[in-house]
Amino acid sequence: MKNQAKNVRQSVSLPPSVAARVRRLAEKRNSSASRVLVELIDVGLQSKETEKDRFFALADRLAQSADPSERRKIKKELARMTFGS
Repeated sequence: MKNQAKNVRQSVSLPPSVAARVRRLAEKRNSSASRVLVELIDVGLQSKETEKDRFFALADRLAQSADPSERRKIKKELARMTFGS
């Protein structure tokens, strides 16, 4: 017996400006606003996962690096990722 993924109905409230942008994007793509929201959420989640992977890769490089100059650069990059510019 196949396991089929079931869609989960979720209700969200969007600020009017965001809702308008989603509708415009949906019209441009000849798609529904719901599909556009799903795509945007999926891209955002993938982006966060990529950012997390990059952070841990930098932390590993920091732990393995013996060069003080490289360690300073990595620390600055990690601080930027954590606290912003």
